[in-house]
Order: sequence, then structure tokens, then C-alpha cells
Amino acid sequence: MADLLIEARGLNTYYGQSHILRGIDFDVRRGETIGLMGRNGMGKSTLLKTLMGLVKPRGGRVVIDGRDMTGCRPYEIAQRGVAYVPEGRGIFGNLSVTENLRMAARPGTRGQRDWTFERVMETFPRLKERLNHGGQQLSGGEQQMLTIGRALMTNPDVLILDEATEGLAPLIAREIWRICGLIKESGISSVIVDKNWKHVTQVTDRNVILVKGEVVFAGSSQELREKPELLEQHLGV
Repeated sequence: MADLLIEARGLNTYYGQSHILRGIDFDVRRGETIGLMGRNGMGKSTLLKTLMGLVKPRGGRVVIDGRDMTGCRPYEIAQRGVAYVPEGRGIFGNLSVTENLRMAARPGTRGQRDWTFERVMETFPRLKERLNHGGQQLSGGEQQMLTIGRALMTNPDVLILDEATEGLAPLIAREIWRICGLIKESGISSVIVDKNWKHVTQVTDRNVILVKGEVVFAGSSQELREKPELLEQHLGV
């Protein structure tokens, strides 16, 4: 389908002899925001890394915007319009905020330049006040903003955000959720991993829960909110 940006089928991913993902199907459509949920160790980050080419599946395939990208390198996945904000952020600590952002700037897959340096500054006013600061001088929340801003500078079709607000102060976390809402409004598809299911479901259209590398729930945010037994069983809330 034309609006299918990521289509993963039958993914089986291992770390050594450990079978992590077990036949997972996972889709992302144009303009869709998806929450990826599950307790620690259930395969969420492994799924994201498999989609990004950081981990190669032993079975299944990953199709990005109609092209089979199974086994391709991460930079090739990125060139297909997928931006990744990893857990741990991965900013360049010896570069300034400006340098971190400008090094990533490029048009998107359709030539779009919607996310300019100026637009990122408007979206992240805290970063605007710290343009000459080195990445290592920023707080954890500011580093998270910088990583998201850097991803947006690639003008992606899909933004993958692993542990969106992990370890952040409540005030900063609220700012990150506000930004997630702005990204959704801009039309960029998103996949968001975060432990706060209430905040996740406020911005997502659809949610997927993983248990031991398998999908146990895939449905709308409203469906999930109406099934507290699922939340208690699989998320412990």
C-alpha cells in the first residue's frame, strides 16, 4: 500500500543463541504515531534496532517505503527516510549544539525541507539559549531535545524514539511530550517507546505490546485504555 512506510514481516532476531524476536509483524503507515510497549527485556529496543539495520534478523524481512531493506546498513535505512533517537541519545559531546544540528541537515526523501534550523530553534527554545554549548555541557533533558532536533533536521518520514523520557525530570518530560505532539501534527510518522503508557496513549493512534519477543496486543489507544486487565498483565500498571 502506498501509505505503508515500514512493513516488517516474520522477524526473528537473535543475540547469540538467545532468540529475542519471535516472528514479529510490525507496520508503520504515513502520518501514524505508534506506541511500542512492554516490560524491560521484552524485545522493544531489539525490534527498533532490527528495523534500523543495527541488528540483522535471521528470518523475516523489513520493507521501507516499498523497498526490501532487510540486512541493509543503518545509513541506508536512514537514507530511506527513517530517523532514530536511540536510548542513550548518542550526541557528539565535543561538538556544539549548532554543530550537532547542522551536520545532520538534509532534505527528505521527497526533497522536503520542512524542518529547518530555524524551525528546530522555534520548537526547542531551550536549545536556542545554548547554541554554543558543547553536547557534554547539556543536561540529560537538553541532550534528549538535541537528539530529537538532530533527527528532525534530516526531514524524516518516520521518527523512531526509544525511551522518550527515561530518567528525565517531570517538567522536562512534559516538554518532550509536547514536542511529540508537534511532530505528530507535522505529519511525520513516529514510533515511541516509553514506560508512561498514559502519556504515550495521549499522542499515539495505535499501540503494540511485546511480551518475550511476541506481539500480544495491537490496537488503538482507545482500545488499550478500555482494557485495564491488559495493562496490568503486561505492563504491571
